[in-house]
Amino acid sequence: MLPFLSRGSPPEPVTLPGRLLGRAAEGGIQLRDGAPPARLFPRLAPRPALGLGPVLGRIGSLEVRLATAPREVKRAQRLRYRVFYEEMAAVPSIAALRKRRDVDEYDAVCDHLLVIDHAAREVRPFRKPRPLVVGTYRLLRQDQADRAFGFYSAGEYELGPILDANPGRRVLELGRSCVLKPYRTKRTVELLWHGIWTYVLHHRVDAMLGCASLEGTDPDRLALPLSFLHHFARAPEAWRARALPGRHVPMDRLSREAIDPKAALHALPPLIKGYLRVGATFGDGAVVDRQFGTTDVFVVLPVEAIAPRYVGHFGAGADRHAARGAVSPECHAPAPPAGPP
Repeated sequence: MLPFLSRGSPPEPVTLPGRLLGRAAEGGIQLRDGAPPARLFPRLAPRPALGLGPVLGRIGSLEVRLATAPREVKRAQRLRYRVFYEEMAAVPSIAALRKRRDVDEYDAVCDHLLVIDHAAREVRPFRKPRPLVVGTYRLLRQDQADRAFGFYSAGEYELGPILDANPGRRVLELGRSCVLKPYRTKRTVELLWHGIWTYVLHHRVDAMLGCASLEGTDPDRLALPLSFLHHFARAPEAWRARALPGRHVPMDRLSREAIDPKAALHALPPLIKGYLRVGATFGDGAVVDRQFGTTDVFVVLPVEAIAPRYVGHFGAGADRHAARGAVSPECHAPAPPAGPP
């Protein structure tokens, strides 16, 4: 599940706080020379690249856009908190509980994709009502990761071998995805994918990767979906990242012959089924994430492997849901009735 700064001078030694410190100790984070300190910088969210957005598309009252200001990133963090901690089983840190936002160091170096409903309002005490953020993804390009502290998924999987096996390929990490429960519909997911496809085309991305989650921390209870991914959707060797030593949980818990593919597909979360339909494949081994109450799998999707019907659906130029003359969601929006809580 898991989607997003001004630098000090001279560079300081890197100190990883909190969760990243644990990940680094496991060997999952490889810091680059001259990387900035892992802290929240004055400018939280980067501006979209020249010629891209911020509004990427619309379907009805829903709009997909890139965050361009810290307040928009915070709105994504509040949505993530609501889904991960209030609806699901994630255990918040004291800071997250106090802020009621899901925050980590990667938020400062990632781009954040938002789906906003102009027909609903977010109402907070002492704040002007705003269109409701109903979905989000966090996007981390390899050049961004190289300037900071690597990919987030390197905390669970060995990425070095697959990056070495694909030199010169532009890689995009997708993570921290979530959608507000009433909006978990085909329309919302389609708009998120339209935004990702537009971003991929603009930045000439060659492959997408990241971790996706199955709910629960007992791999034996997830034997059917894990085994299905292992036997029927395993990534080619050049893209098959392996779970880190000490965190690797075997996925081939059932034999290929014992798997009912129809039942296995039914047991998979909608997000993973969506990845499969588009053409994604999966890595070697699962990882149990007890903080979030999930079992994670590694997903990889080279652009060349995307099913042609999906390229045709969104358009080679990402023009199917392209926004023309779109306005910022922070102003000039109509005054629709209140939306879901």
